[in-house]
Amino acid sequence: MPFHHPNLNNRVAVVTGGGGVLCGGFSKVLAAQGVKTAVLDLNLAAAQAVADEITGAGGQAIAIACNVLEKASLEAARAQITARFGACDLLINGAGGNHPSGNTSKETLESADLEEQLEGVTTFFDLDPAGIAKVFNLNFLGTLLPTQVFARDLAGKPHAAIVMITSMNAIRPLTKIPAYSAAKAAVSNFTQFMAVHFAPVGIRVNAIAPGFFSTNQNKTLLWNPDGSPTERSGKILAATPMHRFGLPEELAGALLFLCDEGYSSFVTGSMVAVDGGFSAYSGV
Repeated sequence: MPFHHPNLNNRVAVVTGGGGVLCGGFSKVLAAQGVKTAVLDLNLAAAQAVADEITGAGGQAIAIACNVLEKASLEAARAQITARFGACDLLINGAGGNHPSGNTSKETLESADLEEQLEGVTTFFDLDPAGIAKVFNLNFLGTLLPTQVFARDLAGKPHAAIVMITSMNAIRPLTKIPAYSAAKAAVSNFTQFMAVHFAPVGIRVNAIAPGFFSTNQNKTLLWNPDGSPTERSGKILAATPMHRFGLPEELAGALLFLCDEGYSSFVTGSMVAVDGGFSAYSGV
């Protein structure tokens, strides 16, 4: 790895959602810098696979099954991490995601949708409040609760940092996914709130806003069987000036920049877009 951040050596990081593709990558990037990394995920097997890869490469990591929507689960994880590695220095709030129950079937509402209820079509008016709450809670409360638990360890440390993971949806809401877009907008706003709130106790709070990344998990959504982009994928690429999807490893620089006070000691309340120019392009 071309990065060298000796300031991070021997620090303790907590990565929520650490069993996923992007946050698993964050865990590996930090561990490669000598960070003792706690990989938290609802799916223990996924977290363990990441931790095993880290330890197999000579790093230090522990996998913990944790529900970011249950404070007791988070407190139990904190106790386990403290006993194994010591108190937390870095918190990566990566847990989140979308669910079909918070989506519409079509990009826009058509008059015909109001005149007849077609089977399998979910309009804006059909959205289930419970589905909206499920998506919103996972993304917003799923960052608030871990912060309540772990920020106690960060307070007073001159090198303490929290990195939130928001999305392009927070800047430009995508069609069909109103709950996820609104939730990520809330995460971005919450990032700025926390940056102000925690500044007196030395905690810097920033966010990374990933653009669109092609991974094994979303391969079938972005690509047709013949390798051509799907219709929605084509729209994304057309709106991305670099005309390609990002690679998970291309998030590493932003993460390390925000975690290492040697590079970002006066940076707080910021959102770093890693999006190939998507957020800058008006379409004209």
